[in-house]
Amino acid sequence: MLQGIRILDLSRALAGPYGTLLLGDLGAEIIKIEMPGGGDDTRKMKLVDINGVSAYFCAVNRNKKSIVLELKNEKGRQLFYDLVKKADVVYDNFRPGVVEKLKIDYDTLKEINPKIICCSISGYGHTGPFKDRPAYDLIMQAISGEMSITGEPGRPPVRMGVPMGDLAGGLFGAISVNAALVRRSITGCGQKIDLSLLDCQISLLSYVAQFHLVTGEVPKAIGSAHQTNVPYQAFRCKDDYIAIACFSEKFWPIFAKALDREDLVTDERFKERSNRSKNRAQLESLVEEVLQQKTVDEWLTILSSTVPAGPINKMDKALTDPQVLSRQMVVEINDPVLGKFKSVGNPVKSSDMITTYNPPPRLGQHSLHILKDILDYDEQLINDLIKEKVVEPEA
Repeated sequence: MLQGIRILDLSRALAGPYGTLLLGDLGAEIIKIEMPGGGDDTRKMKLVDINGVSAYFCAVNRNKKSIVLELKNEKGRQLFYDLVKKADVVYDNFRPGVVEKLKIDYDTLKEINPKIICCSISGYGHTGPFKDRPAYDLIMQAISGEMSITGEPGRPPVRMGVPMGDLAGGLFGAISVNAALVRRSITGCGQKIDLSLLDCQISLLSYVAQFHLVTGEVPKAIGSAHQTNVPYQAFRCKDDYIAIACFSEKFWPIFAKALDREDLVTDERFKERSNRSKNRAQLESLVEEVLQQKTVDEWLTILSSTVPAGPINKMDKALTDPQVLSRQMVVEINDPVLGKFKSVGNPVKSSDMITTYNPPPRLGQHSLHILKDILDYDEQLINDLIKEKVVEPEA
């Protein structure tokens, strides 16, 4: 889908590399430009490793090429400019001011390549009173209000189990780059994209924020439940918990019948959505009393074909679920150094896309390839750049 698109990826850690992972899965050529001294910070995070290589790094860096390049050096910067001439997108997650200091900001690069698209992801964006503050996933979830509505009522604030403070930046980055590429195909012009992780989290508040803006009421944590729909949450069965979602009104009488409690449908307390919401505690207690009479599997046999319901899978179950496996969402990657290892697959399925899973690059693995085959540098120049430590080939 994005074959023929070349992206220079200056990003590190998670928020940036997740976005270029998605773009690489869609077929773009991703050139990961890493700084001397060890490259991407996540290469060093080896608490969990695959034959000595950081599993964290492997999670978001497949389908990429790696070159180690010193951008603080004038020759290194010139090499980068040469790459910009042959690129479509420059993607970074530096703090505001860093690209200007390195002289690789959009205003500089568009003079070299007027069609270049620059996508910058930072914690607070390039404007505003907080723009120079450091930011991480936890802080974004906290400031955005998400932690205040996550977890059980009356309990301490809880961070989401997946790092949405970071991941949303990658998602919006991939969306923005694709939109900019479409726009460029019409106008022939590049553009600068300024993405704030905090902005992305505020956007994800969706209807919860809308409810507050309309009513003025401050939403609170309600566990697995929903602000307006009941029953819509996790319920205790005889052996474990089950998730049940009667989001549409049509499911309520079907669910009540499955519970053999059709009387609840005509009960004035529960007849309509608004009444069920007002009398939430009473209804939840009545439903759970019935559900505790059978196991999760027994209830799934009864409910799954008629009412939205599912088990609360732990990770081992989720990643071996037959539906997940049938959609190739767990894949095997073969690396000559790491051997075979499993990873999460590409969620985008398309009739016009051949999905490939190349292993994450070793540090500087493609330095020589990029210099020779993309930039067409001669051997003498390449040797000089290596000798002067402007570029580092794979060790």
